[in-house]
Amino acid sequence: MKISMIVAVGKNRVIGKDNDLIWHLPDDMSYFMKTTTGHYVIMGRKNYESIPEKYRPLPNRTNVIITRQSEYEAPGAVIVHSMNEALDLAKEAQQEEVFIIGGGEIYSLGLPHADLLYITEIDESFDGDAFFPEVDFSNWGEVSRIHHPADDRHKHAFDFVIYQRING
Repeated sequence: MKISMIVAVGKNRVIGKDNDLIWHLPDDMSYFMKTTTGHYVIMGRKNYESIPEKYRPLPNRTNVIITRQSEYEAPGAVIVHSMNEALDLAKEAQQEEVFIIGGGEIYSLGLPHADLLYITEIDESFDGDAFFPEVDFSNWGEVSRIHHPADDRHKHAFDFVIYQRING
């Protein structure tokens, strides 16, 4: 099973502020939806709660929520209490690829397991309080990069980049 992480990140590794996205990039949202549809998506409780209610659980995906709260409930989602438990569930379900979708703490827990990184690299730094972990890119090879310029729907230019672990 491939373990993938998908994230949009500013130049300074910022991924959010006040449990919300900082930017509005419709094509990135479409990319996220297209890439993760049909897969297990692993996220933290706070990340799950940041999703607008009308989109929870994320449709056409098995939503797996990691939380320390023993009594936590999220109708339509699967609740687990560790990254290993989440990954084991996906493996038992014979998933070809599973996606870790955040937030910051969950990305840190997932990075040692990851085979692929789907990173939307936004060409700007942002003020935020949630960060993607530091990645030693000497252990990763760039598989693809698609540039998306700023336009009337996207205030910031960005690249869709896929990295594959090459060692480590």
